[in-house]
Amino acid sequence: MIPIPARHVFASRPARAILIVLAATTVALSAAQAEMTPWATNEGGRMRLLALPPASDGTVRGALQIEPNPGWMTYWKEPGDAGIPPQLTLQQEGGVTLKQLAYPVPKRIDNGDLRDIGYDHAVTLPFELKVEDVTKPVKLGVSAFVGLCRNICIPFQADFALNLAEDGATPVEEAMLLAAAETKLPEKPSEDFALTDHSLVGSDVLWLKFRLPEAAKATPPQVFVTGPEGHAFFDSRNEQREGDQYALEIPIEKLPKGYDISGKRWGILVVAGNRSMETSLAFD
Repeated sequence: MIPIPARHVFASRPARAILIVLAATTVALSAAQAEMTPWATNEGGRMRLLALPPASDGTVRGALQIEPNPGWMTYWKEPGDAGIPPQLTLQQEGGVTLKQLAYPVPKRIDNGDLRDIGYDHAVTLPFELKVEDVTKPVKLGVSAFVGLCRNICIPFQADFALNLAEDGATPVEEAMLLAAAETKLPEKPSEDFALTDHSLVGSDVLWLKFRLPEAAKATPPQVFVTGPEGHAFFDSRNEQREGDQYALEIPIEKLPKGYDISGKRWGILVVAGNRSMETSLAFD
């Protein structure tokens, strides 16, 4: 087993609003004929895996597709006040590793006093695997675990199987779905859209300064900061604009006891108009 560690427990929601279903729904699916599995379904929606054949260097590009039912949602990599981020576990005894799992731009979804970060629509999460030996076919088992929430929150687990082989034509449908998903990922920093400065003020305020694109100057940006595992910060205050520069403060609350930020790297996603940018914050 090559696990992606669970970073959150399913946090309790107010009893007046939400009932937590503690037992995960698990579905086992047999190997697909090509590189796309059948859908696994539960009360809150459905999900499946797709993958392209390994490249000559052993890289495998694929994606987890999640389709919440109308009125339901699923979560970003840091779910906000409560929830479970998507997780993939490879059931392969060596030879295959998960290099990354990427996330399209989420949105903040308020539910009473709780603030979620996620998707209330179909979402495709691209991933990248590395196969050590592409000369041999790989029968890969993957366990996907997500949270689906409405007025009931359901942990949803499904076990998938994929047959990966280097030879053979690239499947057209899978390639098109993956290409479309990758266009929805945040940009990397660029000349007109970047983090230009940041600092921690005391122990509970993060000051940030950005260069924003011209087309995004009409409305304030939305900022999501991911700190230690299980922590997301997305309230802002004291916004200031000067030319193409935009500064704000993010209150930092409830860090782990004794947490030392020195030498750490946090993540940051900035959504400005119809563009988004993701980078990291380094703390000396």
